[in-house]
Amino acid sequence: MRLKIHHIDAFTDTLFRGNYAAVIITDEWLPDHLMQSIATENNLSETAFAKTCGSNTYEIRWFSPVTEIDFCGHATLAAAFVIFNQDSSVNELTFSAKAVGTLNVRQSEKDHIAMTFPKRSPKQIAHIPKALTNALSIPSREILLSQQAYFVIYPHEEDVHSVCVNFEELKKLAPLDVVVTALSKKYDFISRYFWPANGSDEDPVTGSIHAGLAPLWAEKLGKKTLTAYQASQRGGVVHCSVLENHVIISGQAVQYLEGYIDV
Repeated sequence: MRLKIHHIDAFTDTLFRGNYAAVIITDEWLPDHLMQSIATENNLSETAFAKTCGSNTYEIRWFSPVTEIDFCGHATLAAAFVIFNQDSSVNELTFSAKAVGTLNVRQSEKDHIAMTFPKRSPKQIAHIPKALTNALSIPSREILLSQQAYFVIYPHEEDVHSVCVNFEELKKLAPLDVVVTALSKKYDFISRYFWPANGSDEDPVTGSIHAGLAPLWAEKLGKKTLTAYQASQRGGVVHCSVLENHVIISGQAVQYLEGYIDV
């Protein structure tokens, strides 16, 4: 079987920055084990498989090198980028995913792709796991929780950059991941995202977690439109708009590779 594959750098306008994703568009789902094997072989943060369902309508699934993921923003952006580039007359499309429902996507101004995600605000928690406090070299007095991750909020931007992480301790929090975040001088806020149980030690740019980060900082800052930076080694800029029940996450993407795989 020959499949067309694209490698895309998402949340960046520059090659070798942002977060990398592979995209495969299919007419029918491949077997689960094959999709996982392809994602493992790709060894990128995510491989997105999008199945055509109708006019500009797709089902989408995401696989890290380790497991299938419930929700991925950067690979959704990458898949939309591929589809928009295949037909310049298309500027809106819809993805559907089992865990998060319908994701509306549109090509916006300045080559940005805007994705409407469910609002996933983190909440207060009564108990902070010992594995979390053991894992981070810098403690925090404010830790929240969403259905995706623990949110560790630091008072200083430098804390996000300099925190050291014990990934073996973080694995004990599975299936939950961890994001550390703080206010920023250049951006509204910055973050880093760690997911050793589900993908790799640190994710370069994580679109899905901004469905929680954006409403968190929107409330703290008293503003609805924010610009974020994920401060990984590759780095990436994420633009966020917070609505009543949704968060619009937008960014740019560039193609690194287009080719075929034989499986």
